[in-house]
Amino acid sequence: MGEWRNAFQEAAGSKPLFLTIYVTVIVGIVVSSLYVFSAIYSPSASTTHSISTSWLSSPPISQNGVSLSSGQSINISQSTGTASQHGSNQLRPIWEAPPRTSKMPPLKSFRLTKELVGERAEDNVIIVTFGNFAFMDFILTWVKHLTNLGVSNLLVGAMDTKLLKALYWKGIPVFDMGSHMSTIDVGWGSPTFHKMGREKVLLINAILPFGYELLMCDTDMVWLKNPLPYLARYPDADVLTSSDQVVPTVVDDRLADWKQADDKIWDQNGFNELVRRQTGPAVDDDSGLFYSFDGNLKLGILPESIFCSGHTYFVQAMYEQLRLEPYALHTTFQYAGTEGKRHRLREGMVFYDPPEYYDAPGGFLSFKPFIPKSLLLDGEHNLESNFSLINYQIKQIRLALAIASLLNRSCGSIRFLAYTLKVMPPLWCRLDRLWFPHPGVLVGSMTRQPFLCPLDHVFEVNVMLKDLPVEEFGPAINIREYSFLNNPLLPQQVKESWLDVQLCQEGTEDCHASSNTSRPGLLRFPKRSSEEMFKAVFSSFKEVKVIQFSSMQDAFLGFTGKANERGEIQESCEAVCRYIWCCVDNHTPGHIYYDMYWDEKPGWKPAPPKTPKEDHPPF
Repeated sequence: MGEWRNAFQEAAGSKPLFLTIYVTVIVGIVVSSLYVFSAIYSPSASTTHSISTSWLSSPPISQNGVSLSSGQSINISQSTGTASQHGSNQLRPIWEAPPRTSKMPPLKSFRLTKELVGERAEDNVIIVTFGNFAFMDFILTWVKHLTNLGVSNLLVGAMDTKLLKALYWKGIPVFDMGSHMSTIDVGWGSPTFHKMGREKVLLINAILPFGYELLMCDTDMVWLKNPLPYLARYPDADVLTSSDQVVPTVVDDRLADWKQADDKIWDQNGFNELVRRQTGPAVDDDSGLFYSFDGNLKLGILPESIFCSGHTYFVQAMYEQLRLEPYALHTTFQYAGTEGKRHRLREGMVFYDPPEYYDAPGGFLSFKPFIPKSLLLDGEHNLESNFSLINYQIKQIRLALAIASLLNRSCGSIRFLAYTLKVMPPLWCRLDRLWFPHPGVLVGSMTRQPFLCPLDHVFEVNVMLKDLPVEEFGPAINIREYSFLNNPLLPQQVKESWLDVQLCQEGTEDCHASSNTSRPGLLRFPKRSSEEMFKAVFSSFKEVKVIQFSSMQDAFLGFTGKANERGEIQESCEAVCRYIWCCVDNHTPGHIYYDMYWDEKPGWKPAPPKTPKEDHPPF
């Protein structure tokens, strides 16, 4: 604890406000030792933002005509005057890579110093994230959002030298955290994951004495709008923090009403403990700030509608309902690990993938889902109606997977499944999914029923997107997010290589098993076609990049060839749908397994396992 005593003594020599920030850091280490700063932003003459499980993305500082002048700046300790205000103006622009003929500087030149922070800071503000090589694509997305918004006062902490070198050669401002972290995804809850939380607190503790305002971000979030003008509205705040609040406490862009907030709205015990130490009273009548930590901190909770969690953004779409513009999106409240976070951001078209992601070998198969109105809207929103709705969609997805598998065999190319967002969106749910028993939706939330639910509510996205042993999981099922074909990053050559397949009744006009198109880009194809018919017709279209079916209703009779063909696709389908809905109240276990082949099991009903022995995925 010697180093912490020294830090505290150094803080004690600073202004009292700075002292309270150090108390926050030290309490975080003592109480929680991992990720107490998970959702704290800290702008300001007294503000320290730190976000432990989210990403934030910010547009240009000049957005909406607001700039961070000295009178509006959010200071943490009223900097000493030696801190550079515009140092980044003299630096190489972000994304401008060093010449390939140049030599990489020695590792010691990447150490975190006051001078390094000063070079990048603007208006005394520095925005920081950190991670290891496994999260490089998240980090690049985080940087891309900021630079697209005109924000360049940023730094990335590298927890391993592989990431540091990769970012350096891409022109990303990076520093060495000296963490010697593994380069792989460590997984939530592992000892290495906890180490990352401790490293974050140490990083905050290292930067604060430099006298700059720190906006600390996790890499699993993106900035959708420049937060700095918003944060500058609260110059008296010591800490402004986002939260996991899912019930709106305000309906505009004011700070959340701290009196209405849940007392466990942060997933870090240390921060909850800090706030609970004498919460209140209000600092004044108007700002929304309140005293916390025995009256030593002026705290503000950022509005949950525009500093969004994974629930308020993807499930409730709270910002849409309130007609507000979101600032930040954090991939919390999801169920498929790192792959699930990545897929959520892709669904929202806010993740930056390399060009080959959008123009993969073999092309893409998509279909327009059909759902009867009665399944969406009739009757009560309950367990039975939710599973009836989901199962109806699962059956169509199963057929599409079978056709994708079939075209793969017949055309000698890889077909990727993608659900196109045209007439109907990807997946509709009538009930929310959580980790604990609930009445269908969270009481007090703005969740509409039915609602568009993320893919990880129903499918095991982390299994679908990982390279897994074929012997255990069957052939790989490569997917794209439902919004894929609407993504502005989809290249023109893909958009122009498109075949619409209109299912029709055989014998009607222009409806026959032929590769002759009715007009360019349109093929009328008989319903209930056989495996042989699919092979004969679609072998002529193996160069087409996008094949989109008008429906999956009665599209395919089923496999009639080798006995193992159906077995392979069934094995793959079952592997990705070993997932659960959660949770039934007053029952242990309370989860219910989805079954990809529910319609082939007479009398199937949604019910939790009766005994621990029955608690397994469907066979």
